[in-house]
Parts: sequence; structure tokens; C-alpha cells
Amino acid sequence: MSSVRLHIAGPVATLTLDNPAKLNCFTVDMLAQLASHLDVVESRPEVRAVIVTGEGEKAFCSGADINAWGDLSPAEFARNWVRGGHRIFDRLARLSKPTIAALNGHAFGGGLELAAACDIRLITPKATIALPEAGVGIVPGWSGSQRLARLIPEGMLKEMALFGRRIPADRLHACGFVAEIAEDTRAIAHQIAEKAATLSPRATEITKAMIHAGQGEDSAALIEALGSAAIAASADRQEGVAAFQGKRKPEFPGT
Repeated sequence: MSSVRLHIAGPVATLTLDNPAKLNCFTVDMLAQLASHLDVVESRPEVRAVIVTGEGEKAFCSGADINAWGDLSPAEFARNWVRGGHRIFDRLARLSKPTIAALNGHAFGGGLELAAACDIRLITPKATIALPEAGVGIVPGWSGSQRLARLIPEGMLKEMALFGRRIPADRLHACGFVAEIAEDTRAIAHQIAEKAATLSPRATEITKAMIHAGQGEDSAALIEALGSAAIAASADRQEGVAAFQGKRKPEFPGT
């Protein structure tokens, strides 16, 4: 049975796509489980870093299961499958914790888009990435033409999306899309995650938000979140709340 497993060990949470019979491709249930797990991870302050990986050694994720969307009506396909998946991947991208994609094998289509939603990526030497959507008459739907375009050169993106070519690990490392090529990406990911867990969680959260704002990743919400965090520490906020609760007129100190 396909699933997404969540394992929390100390400060590190690991999300594992577990559908090896179909190269860890996404089903409807797996998307729902991923969304639920992300809510859990976000709510657990003891979690300082998140690893995303796949079961087995062949594939990180081969994309979306065609049986999950092949018979959907155009409206259902666009409204539920594409927009729903996009919303969940955006949730991963905007997670307050640092995220590491440990590509234990190939990452195609939605699998590549999942990896792109993480903060850094590691890949095995023989693994490749691809956007094969045009081969089945569709287009990238979970940020492959948007977020991915900010992470790899335009020519490389077109090479995959328009010409159906696979990109090998060495080229991905050379352009900076992956941080490291390693035989055991999960082990390296855990080392990186353990190091991240020693850093200030508030500092890394706010730094991640600032970097994303500079890239246009949900910048409107991030600007308001950063402003809200600043005002939350003010004496004006404390006075405003106290005055409301005491049913009196506030006297703001301006600090």
C-alpha cells in the first residue's frame, strides 16, 4: 500500500515516500498524507530540520501516478489534482524548518518538483532528473515551470520540458541545483540536518523567510509575517492587548 511515512527522531523529521512498486509515484492518498505530515512537523517545535526521501534505491519519486489523474475531467484535473498538489508543495517550500531532499534515485515530473520545494538537494551518482509531462500530453503542474525556473538554467529546464532529455547528477551539481553527489544521500542528509539542529531555530526560520521574499516566494505573506513578528515584541502590542482585555482606552508608549 502506498504511503508517506513520517519518522521523528530528536530534532530531525524524515518524510519517506513509500510506493516502491511504482517508483514512489504520488497517489491521491500520498498527497493527503504529505499535507497532514507537514502540519505535524510545523507544529512540533522540537523538530529543527526535515529530510524528504524515497523508499528503495531506484527512484526518489517518478512523479504522479497516471492512474490517479488519467480519468479526471478537465475541471477536476485543474482544480483538484493540479491546484491541490501545488498547494501542498507550496506548503513544503514555505515550511519554517530547513528541508533537505535526499534523492536516493531518479526524480521525474512531480518528484522533481517535490525536490525543488526543498531548501537543498543531495543526489546519488547515477540518478537523473526529468520533466516527462509532454510525453503524456500534459504540462508541469506542481511548480515545474515556475519554482524550478529559479533554481536551474533556462536552457536546462527547456532541455527537459521541451526535448524530453534527462539531466545527470554531475550537471546538476555543476549548476548548483544539488549541493552534493553521494552514494548514501540519506546519511549525508542526516549529518546536515543534525548540524542545522544546532543553529538558532528562530534565526534560520527568519533567514529562510527573507531569502524567499527576495526570490518572490510568497513575498506578500512573508513581508506581513516578518512585520507581525516585529510588532509582536513591541510594548505597543502588549498595551493594546491589555487595554482590550481590560475594556479601557489604550495608552501606546510607542516602543
